[in-house]
Amino acid sequence: MSPLAPRVSPAQFARTPRRAFNAGPRLTQVQSIDDLRARTHQLMPRFVLEYLEGGAQSEATLERDRTAFEDWRWVPRMLRDVSHRKVSRRVLGQDARLPLAIAPTGLNGLFMRGADLTLARAAARFGVPFVQGTMSNETMEDVARVPGLRHWWQLYIFGPDEIWQALVDRAAACKCEALVLTVNAQLYGLREWDSRQRFGRTLPKPATVLDAAWHTRWLATTLSHGMPRFANVEPFLPEDSRGFFEGAFWIRDQMPKALTWADVARIRERWKGAMFVKGLLHPDDVRAARDSGVDGVMLGTHGGRQADEAVSALDVLEEARAILGDDRPLWISGGIRRGGDVLKALALGADGVLAGRAPLYGLCAHGEAGVLKALVLLETEMRNQMGQIGADTLDDIGSHLLRRV
Repeated sequence: MSPLAPRVSPAQFARTPRRAFNAGPRLTQVQSIDDLRARTHQLMPRFVLEYLEGGAQSEATLERDRTAFEDWRWVPRMLRDVSHRKVSRRVLGQDARLPLAIAPTGLNGLFMRGADLTLARAAARFGVPFVQGTMSNETMEDVARVPGLRHWWQLYIFGPDEIWQALVDRAAACKCEALVLTVNAQLYGLREWDSRQRFGRTLPKPATVLDAAWHTRWLATTLSHGMPRFANVEPFLPEDSRGFFEGAFWIRDQMPKALTWADVARIRERWKGAMFVKGLLHPDDVRAARDSGVDGVMLGTHGGRQADEAVSALDVLEEARAILGDDRPLWISGGIRRGGDVLKALALGADGVLAGRAPLYGLCAHGEAGVLKALVLLETEMRNQMGQIGADTLDDIGSHLLRRV
């Protein structure tokens, strides 16, 4: 189905009235994250869209990240005072406008030049943390200089120990608020649709190049200074592997397949700030994280891009909450498209959510203003839905307001 064509609604008869998402250039006309997504599909070349949107193999996990939210339905309360609806919450001891952070995403330079700085500025202006990825195309020092930013650093482990040690030390020097150790990408998922855009590992197909050439706005805003570079890890790359595609695949090849909780302990010993382990789903791994000394857990499927036919973070959230207890932060990632999704995650036990694709749609569609719009949309929908279900504060949100159908 085209991104410009919403799924058939019960409000339609024989597909009338005709409905389409707003993919035009006027940000004031944007009503939902799907509008930002529709414009993204107009502006981005196909190979960029496959990287942004695609999942592993049959993309069943990618689909489950969304359908898991649809499985839960609200049981609204009436005649409740909802005149002071508040969606802010304390995150790591500081006020945040939403219990949300912009998720770590790599290779954002494919979407526009300076993308990571743009995401960071929007996060700072709105008042939520930004998790910068190891595969970022801007240095962490440049991102750290964004005024008012709550800067978290995501860590991949690859190559010899001195690489992660240097990155952790740099994150400390940049005064990053939290370290997010991602552990579900040591072996990359088989992302078939993304791979179909290339000959082998690094050479794009002629049709891919031709399609990209037709997207002149993308070329002007993204490749006018050449392909993006991996600014934070480039010094560790071999001379012949510092190009965009070459560097990405070299790092993949250097991911250790024998990473264990002993490695987590070594990182925990070196990093003195708040530390999360990201990418867990199994209850036994949540128990191991609880006992490892990390401060919190982030459940997730890596955006449906790793293990196919896996459960979603929402599917295991209540069990993970019971294991961790109430004194450790528990976040989830994957599938956040509506403010109601955030509320459902909180109701089932999450302390916060990571939003990845939603702000990226805003970035691709309208730059920094689009990222801000995506965050404002989620906030607006949260406030409205709280009023609809009879909740005045986030503390009023709980599983008693939900039924699984």
